[in-house]
Amino acid sequence: MTAQARRVVVEADGGSRGNPGPAGYGAVVIDAATGELLAERSGHLGVATNNVAEYSGLLAGLEAAITVGARAVDVRMDSKLVVEQMCGRWQVKHPSMKPLAAQAAALVRQLDEVTFTWIPRLQNSRADKLANLAMDGKPVNRDLGSLRDFDSRPDAELPAPAAEPIAGPVAAPNGWAPAAAHPTTTVLVRHGASVLSPEKRFSGRGDVPLSPAGSEQARRVAARLGEREKVAAVVSSPLRRAVRTAEAIAAALDRTVIVEPGLAETDFGEWEGLTFAEVQRGWPEVLERWLADPEVAPPGGESFAATAVRVQAALDGLKSGYPGATVVVVSHVGPVKTLLRIALGAPPEAMFRMQIDTASVSEIDWYADGPANVRLMNDTHHLR
Repeated sequence: MTAQARRVVVEADGGSRGNPGPAGYGAVVIDAATGELLAERSGHLGVATNNVAEYSGLLAGLEAAITVGARAVDVRMDSKLVVEQMCGRWQVKHPSMKPLAAQAAALVRQLDEVTFTWIPRLQNSRADKLANLAMDGKPVNRDLGSLRDFDSRPDAELPAPAAEPIAGPVAAPNGWAPAAAHPTTTVLVRHGASVLSPEKRFSGRGDVPLSPAGSEQARRVAARLGEREKVAAVVSSPLRRAVRTAEAIAAALDRTVIVEPGLAETDFGEWEGLTFAEVQRGWPEVLERWLADPEVAPPGGESFAATAVRVQAALDGLKSGYPGATVVVVSHVGPVKTLLRIALGAPPEAMFRMQIDTASVSEIDWYADGPANVRLMNDTHHLR
């Protein structure tokens, strides 16, 4: 009887059609050694938020893992919020989630070992399908196997997860020393000023052009970055103001622009083109919730949590596609702040405490075997 033979993978998810709205959760338990499906859990929650549904999926998965006899559990979820909160890096502030997080922590204490890994939504399809079945009024709850007969199961290594494990703070090797391997370096550039920038209006998916001042800013940041050596690629958001800025940089570096849709700005929905004061007058309650909860989206728009998921996926692609290389990334204030926040291990509310100016340059080293290092943030000396 070995601890290795008692390890399972839990894939969990939850969703809400309306946030809040009709909600459901789903979870599967898989034998890590054999890949055998051991249990499926799903349930309808009535009216609830996405966060509540995702935590409910986690609870169901942990409970099912204990039921089938597991002692070590690798939880895989596409909810960055739940993973970060369970790792202790993000605080649980919302009253509806505090008791759920406490229940999850109590279940974790019943097990010998639990790790948490964020995975892209497409890789969490089994739990997502169960959650949607539950929302359709077709919950599934069944146990298909057990780990209790440990001696009859061969030892095997846990298959490598598709995403980097997030299991708690990672210390830098040798104290303050940086990791030994060459990092992937992202040089983050916010696009030049658009026609909406001077008035500080919400500028998300609206494909507004650069202003004359923004075109000059693009020229200046291109002149600065054109002096860098060994830049492997210039990658840009698909929106015109970013592409035009990226084209100027790429020309200075003798590169072509690679468009990455995951780097687009947050979709502000009905707030697009409005000032903060105008939004405050028209949607005071929604604005208050939006400022307090990264899962809340503007009407018809996208939440910061959803933005973070696709920005993280884009980052993962850059790190795997350009290991040890330097990449210029031209994007928007939201994705740039998100990448800085991820690198710093900061909570979502830290985004409201960052200043990222148009055509500014920030720089992050991403180490495969250690923490990220923020080397530069919001530098605009080339614009003076």
